[in-house]
Amino acid sequence: MIQLKYKPNAAETIERLEALLERRSQDKILASFKTPTRTIREFCARHETGFSETYPEPAERIKFWDDLLKERSAIQDDSIPSAYPSEFDQGLYGGLLGGDVRFLCMAEDGQNSSGWISSMVPPLLDDWSGFDTLRFDESNIWYKRYLEQLRIMAAEAEGKFGISHLIAIDSLNFVFELVGATNTYLSMYESPEMVLKAVDLAFDLNLTVHSAFFDIVPLTAGGTCSWVIPWVPGRVICESVDPFHMTSVQDFERWGVEPIIRIFSEFDGGVVHLHGNGRHLLEAVCTLPGLKAIYLGDNKGWPKTVDILGELKQRAGDMPLTVNANYNEFVENLDRHHLCGGVFYNVYGTPNIDTANRCMEKVRDYRV
Repeated sequence: MIQLKYKPNAAETIERLEALLERRSQDKILASFKTPTRTIREFCARHETGFSETYPEPAERIKFWDDLLKERSAIQDDSIPSAYPSEFDQGLYGGLLGGDVRFLCMAEDGQNSSGWISSMVPPLLDDWSGFDTLRFDESNIWYKRYLEQLRIMAAEAEGKFGISHLIAIDSLNFVFELVGATNTYLSMYESPEMVLKAVDLAFDLNLTVHSAFFDIVPLTAGGTCSWVIPWVPGRVICESVDPFHMTSVQDFERWGVEPIIRIFSEFDGGVVHLHGNGRHLLEAVCTLPGLKAIYLGDNKGWPKTVDILGELKQRAGDMPLTVNANYNEFVENLDRHHLCGGVFYNVYGTPNIDTANRCMEKVRDYRV
């Protein structure tokens, strides 16, 4: 039986998540409740939102996660506690090829990324003429830091919480890191052979990065922790189709599908997220072999996911979905019996842990 110090009801939660992922919970809902925490308040007081060239101290970062997840341990919801190595969520991939890694501190108490220190790189190349000079070897400073931070995180998390997988920066996401977004889109038509070469290089790098992750980070109850959905059985990849949000479905099918199938097949499938401007890809994404779940994000200028969830759920069929919801609107729809089944709800703005646990009793009893 799975036992996590910071998740007393882990076994029950895994059972509920398994049923959702096996598409046996179309008449049920799952939920995670976000409440105010001292750890986030202290993080925001000590940090400012902005960029830095300084690599965050791994010991400090895992202490942040330990403190945060310990505070949340009394919440009896459908979450599985996990720390996210956000320092490597984008910048690692360009850094492996000599890019200038920069960090973005996210010191806010909001729906996403609170307490994260993310990373990114400016484009590595002025044009494609420098592509053949790109090299990766295992002595790269960012690769060594990546491995060491994973070891530190895994050691500190043992028996208490899991470590979430990273987003795969492959396909056009990786080409963005090489030549920038505008040149990537132009190259799809003007230099398609170079895009294909870059996509192949991205596959090799991602296979190295994510194989190393699973070599160092133990599975949690035989599964992978994720920010898309809290837990998925097996060794699962977190894929991004963000560049195709600005393209047609046909472009996604031409350039995006094959790289995803290729990386999914090296592991036990994967999960994907879609932003508001990427909802036109929903049906195409749902057909990906090995896809386990989709996180549907909210973005300014687009209807909130929960406001059109009935339509999106109909389009997605029985694919498990994760969405965000404000506590007040979630409770109102829960009481009115207006929530869609087969969905994992991230509920933000929950006043406190006792309120979350009382609401969770209704979540367990809810039937569509």
